[in-house]
Amino acid sequence: MENIYIVKPAMDLKEEYLSFYQEWKDSGEDMVPWVIEKDPADFKAMIQFLTDNEKEFNIPAGWVPNSTFWLISEDKKVIGAVNIRHELNEKLLNAGGHIGYGIRPLERRKGYATRLLAFSLEEAKKLGINKVLVVCDAHNIASKKTILKNGGVPDSDYIEEDGNIINRFWIEGQN
Repeated sequence: MENIYIVKPAMDLKEEYLSFYQEWKDSGEDMVPWVIEKDPADFKAMIQFLTDNEKEFNIPAGWVPNSTFWLISEDKKVIGAVNIRHELNEKLLNAGGHIGYGIRPLERRKGYATRLLAFSLEEAKKLGINKVLVVCDAHNIASKKTILKNGGVPDSDYIEEDGNIINRFWIEGQN
């Protein structure tokens, strides 16, 4: 696998991010993590919004501080995105977890999600989160495998109001 790494969202990656965003929009799939649903038309404002969330500035009611990173390749292609919640509220404890991540549709099944989650666990540890909750829909077998490869230990499932089953996993003791 090529050399990949995570970076904080930045203005100099605008074109690469817009390509990532458009590919996902064109796929018609749900956009995961939630931060990539944010319309990047005003790219500077989007970057500021993400920075504010991390610095606990202007956070909407009911939200928690969070950090966003983009998984990029050596040639600066945005391959994926991750959002790390610094703490859990009741909603996140049930169905959101500390970490939400996604890989652009045309780059899946290449091991990127496993690497992205591993990088995310390192960042969570830097934030002082030593026991990390990661969740996925029960039907998302690929995500479940990714979480297990990163040391996920199954916990009780959560059933949403619409009947969707959320598998919950804890990962702790990262080196």
